[in-house]
Amino acid sequence: MAPPPPAPAGTRERLDRGARITVGLLFGAWLIDYIDRLVINLALPSIGKEFDLSRAEQGLAVSAFFLAYAACQIPGGMLADRFGARRVTCWALLVWSAFTALTGFAGSFAILLVVRFLFGAAEGIFPGASMKAITERTTPGQRMGANGVVQSANAVAAVVAPLVAAPLITHFGWRSAFFTVAGAGVFVYAAVQLWLPEPRVERTGLRVPAPSGARVVLRSRAMWGFAAMFFGYDIIVWGLNTWVPSYLNEERGVSLSSAGALAVIPAAAATVSVIIGGRLADRLQGQQRRIVVPSMSVSAVALVLMATATSTVVFIVWMTVATAAASLSYMPVYAVPLRSLPPGLTGAGAGLITFGGQCAGVVAPTAMGVLADRAGFGAAFGFLVLGAVIAGVVAVLTPQDTASFRRSLRLPDPGGAVPALRPVESEKS
Repeated sequence: MAPPPPAPAGTRERLDRGARITVGLLFGAWLIDYIDRLVINLALPSIGKEFDLSRAEQGLAVSAFFLAYAACQIPGGMLADRFGARRVTCWALLVWSAFTALTGFAGSFAILLVVRFLFGAAEGIFPGASMKAITERTTPGQRMGANGVVQSANAVAAVVAPLVAAPLITHFGWRSAFFTVAGAGVFVYAAVQLWLPEPRVERTGLRVPAPSGARVVLRSRAMWGFAAMFFGYDIIVWGLNTWVPSYLNEERGVSLSSAGALAVIPAAAATVSVIIGGRLADRLQGQQRRIVVPSMSVSAVALVLMATATSTVVFIVWMTVATAAASLSYMPVYAVPLRSLPPGLTGAGAGLITFGGQCAGVVAPTAMGVLADRAGFGAAFGFLVLGAVIAGVVAVLTPQDTASFRRSLRLPDPGGAVPALRPVESEKS
């Protein structure tokens, strides 16, 4: 059965049943994905004491994950283009849950680094596959709104992780938190495997083979520009996520449980912002500079005020403003590429953009740890302004709509061609 015709440009389409199920399942997968990553930030003070680590070494424990996570983004997208989004998503969920559990068994700092690196590799193949799964089960007019809801799981995880992990760490030790979230990951794997709907019938005249298509994506200056924009965004996100719990605990004397409760406030604001940003991106059909430039300008000012705050309350207030403003930019970074790439390229395209963001996860935790050791947390948090500047500048330099994006990649314009109907090959294992 053919899909309904697309809604007029500039309007937002309602999600059909298959799209809603897809969004719900992938929301759960991203929720576990992000909680798994955030637990170590809450556990860093305990891990640092057990293994006698400096702040720079603690930052390295986080960066080891992101080094592998970033390196696997593009291969993960290519694997999804070749083997199907369902298969790759399920593989990733199962393997990373195993390495989450193994983190709890680490008996030394060296073993911890190895396990976190392998954990990052397993999670790294997931984002491209997830975004491809959404692309195949939504229309272009639904795409950023659907992705916005799914990606809001990251912000929800920032609310849930402290509330779940902090009490576990306090009462049962840091290892217990990793065992708990690993078990949850296995349940989500089973749900995705059983209930993820089949892809929509595809209406397209473009059939780009995945291997040659991946080369088109990787050679594109425009695509690397979107990756650089996401790099700027994620400097802010991963810098704050990594070091705020330690800052509140060590510099402000806030208990781990209380620090986790305070982190709920900016995380809740970010949840709303990610959803709004996705809907704005759908409505504007891209045009990311209209969202990214003002939102990152507000975030930069708020980050400066946060870094110089003299009280915990003022610090949290400005952190909330900075996080909410930056989070408006999340989905607009992906909007033009995911609206414009042929389905056979969306895995590689999403993987490349996410690769840029996760490179920030390699840089920010360690750079901020060094700054905190040598110049204090004020300088470390001030470093985050660089991310807002990068994202804002690159947003102006990248293609703003589908037509200019396709020209930059030398892709044919499907507008003049008669669309061909073909079913997408089944992805069931």
